[in-house]
Amino acid sequence: MTAATDWTGADRQWMARAFELARRGQYTTDPNPRVGCLLVKDGQVVGEGWHQRAGGPHAEAHALPVAGSAARGATAYVTLEPCNHHGKTPPCSQALIDAGVARVVYALDDPNPLVAGQGAARLRAHGIQVDSGLMSEESEALNPGFLKRMRSGMPYVRVKLAASLDARTALASGESRWITSRAARADGQRGRAMSSVVLTGVGTILADDPALNVRIDESDRQPLRVVLDSQLRTPSDSRVIHREGQVLILATVDDAHRRRSLERQGVEVAIVPAQDGRPDLRAVLRLLAQRGANEIWVEAGQVLAGAFVRERLFDELVVYLAPCLLGNDARPLLDLPALVNLDDRISLRFAECRSVGDDLRITAVAG
Repeated sequence: MTAATDWTGADRQWMARAFELARRGQYTTDPNPRVGCLLVKDGQVVGEGWHQRAGGPHAEAHALPVAGSAARGATAYVTLEPCNHHGKTPPCSQALIDAGVARVVYALDDPNPLVAGQGAARLRAHGIQVDSGLMSEESEALNPGFLKRMRSGMPYVRVKLAASLDARTALASGESRWITSRAARADGQRGRAMSSVVLTGVGTILADDPALNVRIDESDRQPLRVVLDSQLRTPSDSRVIHREGQVLILATVDDAHRRRSLERQGVEVAIVPAQDGRPDLRAVLRLLAQRGANEIWVEAGQVLAGAFVRERLFDELVVYLAPCLLGNDARPLLDLPALVNLDDRISLRFAECRSVGDDLRITAVAG
């Protein structure tokens, strides 16, 4: 492995370009990781590619045909360790070997047990110089859900909230359209699009009848929409059911009549363990991870959103703050228990704060 001080300016330049390519798959590669590959020979780019869609060729398989014979003796810059197993596509490590590359630089070891160092070992066994660890933090940031799922069996959870400056999400009557700006709502659409799952509770379905689908030009993929609905109260004419894409309702009680009514609408219903009369959130997240879900986007009311926070089952809070005030009677941001001691507070770390239209988007990560 190359020490960080040994990386050349050219190495950093080419790897940065590989990450630019990888980000093009931000909305399309799920459940696979977003990966980019750049082939460089004699200081010139001879091939580049990125993983464009799950089930399709990996980044290396896109870049190598572009390079053709120029790949022989080239250096490959890849944002994640090349795979070493046959899945829906052949192993990328063997493709790099067959193409005759001289050196492979990658950002991060792939924690997938089917790879996990085997790709690098195979390349080295065929005499290829392999250097790893360049821009590893960028690789972690690009694929937080895939990496967390492979390492822990749990997905990466973002809880999205929209509130006034005094942290209120709706009037006491429930009216909330629209607190935030059109730009903020469009930005939230991109949050949905990059996720494996958009998750809500039946209370939100009954109160607002949201569709929860993705409506942006950059993505033609619909994430799985999941409704936590203990008693199967979701109406069969709900908008969430009648939009393109798959819907999964997770209940704690199996009411055969209601289940069949929903299934006739194309909805999948599954039973999960209960906790205090509602779906056990940890069991829900494990189930979704087992189904290949990397990143979960939670759009829910104060009770369910508060439960994710209270039980420390979130990785990020994505809060859109509008420059308005709704007053003391308006609904709070999260339903959390009162604290007796300040030491019991939930600590967060601000990761980002940026303007989105007239609003602020604040990203806070679990401490």
